[in-house]
Amino acid sequence: MQGPRALDDVDRTIVACLRADARRSFADLGREVALSASAVKRRVDRLEASGVITGYGARVDPRRTSEDLEALVEVYCTDRTAPTDVRSAVAAIDEVVSAFTVSGEPDAVVRVRVRGIAHLESVVERLRRAPTIARTRTLIVLSTLVDRPQ
Repeated sequence: MQGPRALDDVDRTIVACLRADARRSFADLGREVALSASAVKRRVDRLEASGVITGYGARVDPRRTSEDLEALVEVYCTDRTAPTDVRSAVAAIDEVVSAFTVSGEPDAVVRVRVRGIAHLESVVERLRRAPTIARTRTLIVLSTLVDRPQ
């Protein structure tokens, strides 16, 4: 992986377009930024090699899957718990969508997606079994107002 490099306006436009729709063709992107498809491909390859673009994926509507309940779990750790310890505790749980260390009272906030309340309870119990986690506080998401792709 190469070191960070400054993005120009064309790179930023390409990244924005791919965030909105990663399936766009290089020719379509080229029309957007006034470059040939091959020039766009070279730029995308460079963005991938430099680590600006880290991957591609599908955005899935959780209401159309069996995992339609989302919750935020505040995690309060035991003394002297390092972020890597928190990562180890939450990374093994498949229902964890994302996890963040945060400022403020909780040490971390974990976003989980589950099938229902009973499933949520089992996920929270698995979190609580981690030796570095002292307690949790769970907030159930009622609706998502904004959820932008990365």
